Amino acid sequence: MKKILPFILLAGIGFLSFSCDNKDDVVVTKDYDTISQSFDINPNFTKVSDNLYRWSDAFINPLVQSDMVLIYMQVGTDGDSPIWKLLPYTYYVGNPNNDAVDYIYEFSKYGATININSTSTFNLTANPSYYQGKRFRVLILPANATGTGGAKMANNNVVDYKDYNSVIKYYNIDESKIKTK
Repeated sequence: MKKILPFILLAGIGFLSFSCDNKDDVVVTKDYDTISQSFDINPNFTKVSDNLYRWSDAFINPLVQSDMVLIYMQVGTDGDSPIWKLLPYTYYVGNPNNDAVDYIYEFSKYGATININSTSTFNLTANPSYYQGKRFRVLILPANATGTGGAKMANNNVVDYKDYNSVIKYYNIDESKIKTK
């Protein structure tokens, strides 16, 4: 019995030393498929009807399923800085009919489409300023962190996607590198 006791004691000490290891096996990985992309477009819209104009474009590479697309329209400037409105956006013409022009978009993993349509009493063909010379900014963003209304930031603030500057800051988009497609 005296010969077995040191082996039992050694086994117990070995067991305790391994069970007290406090090293968490954290593996740090880098996510390579959630890179934000941005580009500007000055599209030439195609007439579908007098009240509907459309622009469509295919992405060079299909999007990852969790990616999302946001499209902003430049609606003016504040000094040298453009003012961006998130689509969908409705512009009220201000005529007696209370006509409106809607700027909307849709996207799939293969491409995006922008539609400009007006109320039935407002002819877009006769008013080309509503579809010509427009500038849009397309942001392709990783959506894996989003929830209802926005993405959670590190300090638990929610990104307001209607606020272009908030989106640019959250996704670390360098505006100086945005090219026109």
